[in-house]
Amino acid sequence: MMKKLTASALVALTLAGSPIPTHAADTISLRATANSNENDEDYDGLIVFKNYVEQASNGAIEVDLFIGTQLCSNGTECLAGLADGNIDIVIQTSGGTANIFPFVQVLDLPYLMSDDRVAEGVLANGSGFVTTMQDMVRDSSDGMVRLMTIGNTGGWRNFANTQRRVTEPSDLEGLKIRTVVADLPQELVKALGASPTPIPWPELFTSFQTGVVEGSKNGITDIMNMKFPDAGLQYVTLDGHAYMGALWFMNNERFMSLNPALQRVVVDGFYALQQATFASPKRKSIQAYQDFRAAGGDIYVPTPEEKAMFKDAAAPVYDWFKGNVDGGGRIFDALTEAVAEVEAGIETTRMNDGR
Repeated sequence: MMKKLTASALVALTLAGSPIPTHAADTISLRATANSNENDEDYDGLIVFKNYVEQASNGAIEVDLFIGTQLCSNGTECLAGLADGNIDIVIQTSGGTANIFPFVQVLDLPYLMSDDRVAEGVLANGSGFVTTMQDMVRDSSDGMVRLMTIGNTGGWRNFANTQRRVTEPSDLEGLKIRTVVADLPQELVKALGASPTPIPWPELFTSFQTGVVEGSKNGITDIMNMKFPDAGLQYVTLDGHAYMGALWFMNNERFMSLNPALQRVVVDGFYALQQATFASPKRKSIQAYQDFRAAGGDIYVPTPEEKAMFKDAAAPVYDWFKGNVDGGGRIFDALTEAVAEVEAGIETTRMNDGR
């Protein structure tokens, strides 16, 4: 019988007892935007969100998707549009958000989360880390912006370049590495002996071709979607220095205007979105790595000892963050405590599973 249940029926079962209208007299429209394209993890997440919310609300909520730059073109514009109510939902990276909420750069601190399992546990809604960040976003925006969840947008950031294989920090010395304008990624590049070079994303392909930059910090799906190997990018080192977190924001007044049952639908919709963005890069990266190698690319996996060398070299970035962004250590401590808690839980699970 379970096989015969439709998707709509399954959603209905999860909402049993909720006062959701069967017919919406006045449909609520939510305007959601992502500065990406239909090949991106952000789009995958929005499609799942739209499908879930519209079904679970029995059509009381309609989600209108604006993919690209129709409503806004950068983090500042998008969050301004969100705050003034012209946009209801938007996704941004930490780099695109750092000039408004500097503390979100904590997601870019290198080598703190070791793998997907740890990252997904730390970023689960309800964790001490996520709750702390949600409180800080709301307080910093005077209650106008609400952080709904943190997903993924491309897997893990790894160092890639046009010049040589990188096996340890000294191999990065002197390379011009593209970064976003945010301070923390630039501090990391400097700590590893390279030269940070802020370049707008649309200009990066040409910048590789002309030698304006010689490397970047990207996930493999971004590298292949943008055809960077055609511009000379040949070397990728899987150091996994940062999980590519995606911050999903909603206009707080808009959320609070919903009745409790519809608020629950939206919250659960963001959970479904988060899970979709966690899964999407895992699948897409398989083909992306195969395509990179087929194009003549070199992929290097650091040994545990080499990975430790990268982390040691990057240690000054932690002090910089605590001294210049997180004076009281609130968000840094929340992250490191959540990582320790998740790692301990994973180890306990492994021990129990191995009995």
